[in-house]
Amino acid sequence: QVQLVESGGGLVQPGGSLRLSCAASGSIASIKAMGWYRQAPGKERELVALIASGGGTTYQDSVKGRFTVSRDSAKNTVYLQMNSLRPEDTAVYYCFLAASLAGYWGQGTQVTVSS
Repeated sequence: QVQLVESGGGLVQPGGSLRLSCAASGSIASIKAMGWYRQAPGKERELVALIASGGGTTYQDSVKGRFTVSRDSAKNTVYLQMNSLRPEDTAVYYCFLAASLAGYWGQGTQVTVSS
């Protein structure tokens, strides 16, 4: 069983920063990629950023230049540094892990950008 534990969400003013963390534990045969999705009220879940096992990264266009995804492979942990936050970044952020045979989701952490 794989568990993903997220932390770092909260309330921040526009222009502020937050750092999300997601630690994976359990029987993980082979991690292909880890990253983050988000879901705002009334909208579908969307990709924010992914980092592959080889280090390659993918970002949603709206977060390029503001968000940075990184990982600590030794700790099976992925991070999302979010800078210059905007109200439209408000959402529940979900950690995602793609393994050889399955994908796994975290429970979600709320990020609210508001003055």
